[in-house]
Amino acid sequence: MVHLTFALLLFLFPLAYSPGPGNMFFAANGARFGFRSTIPANIGYHLATLGVSTAIGLGFVATLDAFPQFFSIIKGAGSAYVLWIAWKMFRANTLDGDQAAKPATFMDGFILLLLNPKGYVIMALMFTQFLTQPEIDAWTGVLFIATIFTLNNLVAFSLWAMIGDKIATYFRTPESARKLNTMFGAILAAVAIWMFLS
Repeated sequence: MVHLTFALLLFLFPLAYSPGPGNMFFAANGARFGFRSTIPANIGYHLATLGVSTAIGLGFVATLDAFPQFFSIIKGAGSAYVLWIAWKMFRANTLDGDQAAKPATFMDGFILLLLNPKGYVIMALMFTQFLTQPEIDAWTGVLFIATIFTLNNLVAFSLWAMIGDKIATYFRTPESARKLNTMFGAILAAVAIWMFLS
């Protein structure tokens, strides 16, 4: 199990800690509302991660192979959802003075994972690479790999939320806040386009 854990973490490190839809979502929310406000969405995202990764490990991939149009639908919906989040960032005027602005919720995090087909691809690839370990049975392997994957992502997204929170301390004036919101909105819009085209 130690060898499997180490190999899995090495495999996941560049995927989990590089900028992507999840990381940018939590960095943007951390910058706008502070680290603590990202906790409900983080819990929602990672409960969904644990459920979806377990389902994929137990055979969800076969469903996607049988119904490839389902993947396309999720891909389009996920891109649209991230683009909508980016639009909300563009329209925000300040970091904490906008009464209409609210932190991301548990459901926002949950939906973000469900509409992120890139995550599905990573999960499927992860299981094809690491589920064939002779020392563990299939059920134990799926639960173990899904748990490591979820915890690793939780750490990565929490770090990005903290980074966003720290960056925001330098952007508390209305003008600088607008620049920060525009920057994160542009990043999220680019991520949405990347999700759709890739």
